[in-house]
Order: sequence, then C-alpha cells, then structure tokens
Amino acid sequence: MLFLTFFFIAITTTIIVLYLIERYKLSRNANNAKKQYRSYRLLIEDRVSFYKRLDATNKNRFLTEVSAFLSSVKIEGVGTNVDDLDRILVASSAIIPIFSFQGWRYPNLTNVILYPDAFDKHFQFEGTHHNTLGLIGTGYMNGQMLLSKKALHSGFSTFSKNSNTAIHEFVHLIDKSDGSVDGVPEHLLENVYVIPWIKLMHREMQAIAKGNSEIDSYALTNEAEFFAVASEYFFENPDRLNKKHPALFEMLTKIFKTTS
Repeated sequence: MLFLTFFFIAITTTIIVLYLIERYKLSRNANNAKKQYRSYRLLIEDRVSFYKRLDATNKNRFLTEVSAFLSSVKIEGVGTNVDDLDRILVASSAIIPIFSFQGWRYPNLTNVILYPDAFDKHFQFEGTHHNTLGLIGTGYMNGQMLLSKKALHSGFSTFSKNSNTAIHEFVHLIDKSDGSVDGVPEHLLENVYVIPWIKLMHREMQAIAKGNSEIDSYALTNEAEFFAVASEYFFENPDRLNKKHPALFEMLTKIFKTTS
C-alpha cells in the first residue's frame, strides 16, 4: 500500500513538472514570437512605402500575411548571409501585389535564393558579364526564385523611382499561376477586361518604342515583361503613374483590386 502511495505521488509530481516545463516552453515561444513580430513591424515601417500608405487594420493584416509567407517559403543565400531585413523585404515583395486577394498563396514557390549581386544564366555571380537581377525557375529549378540581394534592397530605397526587382519577379509568378507567363494574369483579371488589357499593353508598348513614354524600355521585351515592369511602377509610384498613364493605372487597379 505504501509503495502504491509513493508511486502515485511520483507519477503526479512528474506530470506536474512536465506540465510546468511545457507551459514555460509555450510562454517562451510566445514571447519570442511577439519580439519577432515587433522587430518585423519596425523593419517594415522603416522600409516599405506600401505599408505606410495602409490604415491600421490593413497594416496588421499585412504583417500577418508577411509572417504567413515566411513560415511557408524558405529564404536562403548563396555567397551571402540572409538576415531579418532580407526576409522582410522578400516577403513584402510577395505580399504587395496580392494584398487585395486575402488568402492567396504562391503554389509555385518553395524557395527564394539570394545572390550578393547580379548573376548569369548559369547562376554564377563571380567574374564579369553578369546582368541578371532576378528570375523565376523553370525545369529542375521550378518552384524557386533567384534574386540579387543588392537589387532587392535597392527596390526599397528612396532612390528606387519606379522599379522594384523583387516585385517584378513576384508578378511573373502571379502571371505564371494560370499556366503561362504571357502578361495576362487570368487568376486576377476578369474575363471582360482581358481584350482591353491586351490592347492597352500594345498601345503602351508602341509609345515606349516611339520614345513617347518614360516606362522602362525593358517592357518592350514581350507582354509578360511589360506587365511586370508596369506593375513595379504601379506599386512604387502610383501617383505618378496615374498622372502620366491614367488608362494604364486604371486597368492595373482592376487587375490588383486596389482603390484608385
């Protein structure tokens, strides 16, 4: 009988100790999560202009979406370290173009790989003749995005003007989500606007070719690049785009479901 009493006390004590240890771990993890959340918020407030234009409710939602992205996509470096600011800028680039589509996830993305600077078609960054700042993988690289870390940071600097390489690449991913990278994001664009959008793209591309537009000439590469370049402009400098290209601005508000 005495043995059973001691056994019961030992079991009860062990359960209580394990419970307290687990409570401590949960509390510590919660505190760490809060600290990380505050750290992310401060970095975003300092570097992401899109976030600054949101109201309080949408700012909280933006932070939640950034955290969800970071929990599902691995961000790693090749030849460079990856810190919290790098992760925040990548995640913000992902969330900005799909912010009006709550619950959107990038099913065609598992990894984002940061290179120190530009790289070549063989993904090499040492030596010379490197001019690629970002790309989305195909074939054996499917599911991966490669970005120049220098270009990533430049896109969120005060000198970025109308360009943001990371947003550009995430727009390509959105475009690709319907099965083809063709400048027509069928998952975002209502059918009634498809033909008007294609016609508008061609008019704007003709204006660029004639030197009658300040949109980057890289947009002339094809319709997919036009869409990505125009989207960079739209999110980086919406007021100027609205002033200089009101029809393009209006159509992009329809595509990305933003308020003009």
